[in-house]
Amino acid sequence: MGIFGKRGGNREERAAEIAGQVASGKGFYGRATRAFLGADDFAKVQQTLGAYQSGHDVQQLLAAGAATTPAVVVSISDTGRLVNFDPVVDLVLQPAGTTDRITLQTLVSKLRIPRTGDQVLLIADPARPGGYLYAGDGVTP
Repeated sequence: MGIFGKRGGNREERAAEIAGQVASGKGFYGRATRAFLGADDFAKVQQTLGAYQSGHDVQQLLAAGAATTPAVVVSISDTGRLVNFDPVVDLVLQPAGTTDRITLQTLVSKLRIPRTGDQVLLIADPARPGGYLYAGDGVTP
């Protein structure tokens, strides 16, 4: 046991805990990040971490066998932000069988960036009833 004690868990769990603190603005890392960044930049950090977390949630839902909904990409625009060199984009999607359009800000793989007219998959968001999460194009690279 070191001077500051030893925490259990692996590095990934610790990184997820720190990211949660930064996103919420709580704990040492969250307060320090909020103090050093302005309000606009801190909001951008929160949005980026939210996009990362939604990608993680989608992986867990797909592994659990959650149902997917096909949708067509109406438009895509870049936000200028990257997470692990993958872009965070704004997507406007039209689910199959409806005329409604959904706007999502999500992380996409730089190797599989969707284009206008492409078919992609959505998963119902358990945290927001009536909301969706981007689940990619259904093809594993």
